[in-house]
Amino acid sequence: MKTLYLDLQMGAAGDMLAAALLELLPDPDRVLDRLNRAGLTGITVKTEASEKCGIRGTHFRVCVNGEEEESVDWPVKTQEHTHGHSHDHDQDHAHGHSHDHGHDHTHEHEHHHSTLADIELIIKGLDLPEKVKKDAIAVYRLLAEAEGAAHGTEVSKIHFHEVGMMDAIMDISAVCLLIDELKPERIFASPVHVGCGQVRCAHGILPVPAPAAAFLLKDVPIYGGAVEGELCTPTGAALLKYFVDSFSGMPVMQTKQIGYGMGKKDFPAANCVRAVFGEFGAENEEVLELSCNVDDMTAEAIGFAMERLLEAGALDVYTIPIGMKKNRPGTLIHVMCREKQKEELLSLLFRYTTTLGVRENRFARYVLDRKNETVKTPYGEVRIKKSSGYGTEREKYEYDDLARIAKEKNISLGQAADLIRKSVE
Repeated sequence: MKTLYLDLQMGAAGDMLAAALLELLPDPDRVLDRLNRAGLTGITVKTEASEKCGIRGTHFRVCVNGEEEESVDWPVKTQEHTHGHSHDHDQDHAHGHSHDHGHDHTHEHEHHHSTLADIELIIKGLDLPEKVKKDAIAVYRLLAEAEGAAHGTEVSKIHFHEVGMMDAIMDISAVCLLIDELKPERIFASPVHVGCGQVRCAHGILPVPAPAAAFLLKDVPIYGGAVEGELCTPTGAALLKYFVDSFSGMPVMQTKQIGYGMGKKDFPAANCVRAVFGEFGAENEEVLELSCNVDDMTAEAIGFAMERLLEAGALDVYTIPIGMKKNRPGTLIHVMCREKQKEELLSLLFRYTTTLGVRENRFARYVLDRKNETVKTPYGEVRIKKSSGYGTEREKYEYDDLARIAKEKNISLGQAADLIRKSVE
């Protein structure tokens, strides 16, 4: 299973994620060329070698009309406050009208503003794959929702500064395109280091993480630490929220490539995002078990609730008969899911069952690597489920296909499996 792991010990920003992912590709210049031809007027991207604490990596530079944006933490250190605009680790590209959080504009710019609808039109017009554009729009919507929640403004009324907006569109589009190029089947990330201290914005001095980033990182494991500065920007937080399947320790995997995406600032620790790309034959992850007891639901109502939960993406739903208070027979409903599914499945449990409370347990889950294949036989196409890992390999014919052949031939399921096996051999 193709797996991407993001090491976020120094947080995440859009440019750092893009740089780390670029290093995983055999031909990064091809992707850079595609980004430069995507159709963003006045925007150019390039990479440059960078070294932090003896580690060599890549810095991803986005220039708007020839200039690169810079963020400045508070208090400002003279040597960090350069007259030009440099694309910094702590850059917050996407903040809206009077939200240029993280941008210290030492040049005088005439700022124009755009709404989320304007941004979506820009992204839809880019010369990029449809899936990439769809992902980029979804990430920007997360940003707009976070801005609206942080500032008490409706999403439709959020306005983005043109310079920062175009910069963010490129960063987000670049990460979405790179994920599409790599096509990982699962994306894991470490808990996110957000930094500490304060950062300057148009409204004044804000705590780290900034309100929009803090909103986006709800339900994500984060921590502060001794590093002063904004380590995780709202743009970085939105990309993580959208793409990462699980925030946990690094899974057991065979590493194929490692990429380092560098920020501009220097800290005692290497200022980078590390991306590890590889495979592992057996998946291990942390999963949640949501459970509740009911004694006043019919079998039909329980079955209906199970169907809704599975349709919503639960890993598994099953029931166990139990005895409850006052010697009443009841049903224990178990729902297995991933962290990112928890809130939606909790809502469905309360909506479709009569329970007044739901329990949560966390488990390590170990499963075989699975894939589906389809083979042509004299009896029609048959789907085969194959699994492997932990020294085991097995395969199984899809029940619906077996049942169809068994009914057509008036034979048993075992006999139908024998027919398929002989035809495949």
